[in-house]
Amino acid sequence: MREPAKRAKPIYVEVQDYLLDLVAGPDYGPGDRVPSERALADTLGINRMTVRKAIDKLVDRNVLERNGTSGTRVPLVQVTRPIEVQSSLGITRIIRNAGGNPGNKLLHFGEETATDSIARRLDIASGSDLIMFRRLRSVNDEPFCIETSYLPATRFPGLVAEDLVAGQSLYGLLRERYGVEASAREREIGVGTATDLEARLLLIKPGSPTLLLRLVARDGEGRPIEYMRSVNHPHHVVFRNSTPTP
Repeated sequence: MREPAKRAKPIYVEVQDYLLDLVAGPDYGPGDRVPSERALADTLGINRMTVRKAIDKLVDRNVLERNGTSGTRVPLVQVTRPIEVQSSLGITRIIRNAGGNPGNKLLHFGEETATDSIARRLDIASGSDLIMFRRLRSVNDEPFCIETSYLPATRFPGLVAEDLVAGQSLYGLLRERYGVEASAREREIGVGTATDLEARLLLIKPGSPTLLLRLVARDGEGRPIEYMRSVNHPHHVVFRNSTPTP
């Protein structure tokens, strides 16, 4: 006698996936309340205990938060990043100024050759040697962005992974060791889709929308010194222009 087919996922995991799709959609943003346990149980045709277990798991992952007696909501934004080109505040200072505890984990450090796209941004020849490193940024132990930086290797000889593992400011290091001051930065902001790796690091579902920041930093003579691509959690980060409107 053939045994009954097993469910691919536990029911509470299916409820988690349903909620992840819900909060990743256009109808929900930071601070918005999600449907109550009773409403979700009625909609999905399951018992409230299963719904509660799914919500508890997402609360543990900081995807949702319980707000006293007013239900469960999408967490409020934790990091506000300025988009002004002239802004000189590093992300660590931004977090500390807002009362948060910044974190910085080096995920990868190595050498690469410049693709045509990166070479154009850094104004170097395609195939030139690059220093590439990737860092995971967090606030209060919650990951909010993945930053991948590319630097022309000839400009910064001797730069090694150990220079960055202690949370050293990149621009502070370039200034102190190489005498290079980052004085201008070009920013592009867009929307992306989380890869499996990005989703795992940011604790979101693969395919979820992300906020993309592409940045080119230049020295005092206008020469590019860094191209950086930042993938940001859609519920923990907001980009804001604080320049007064005339």
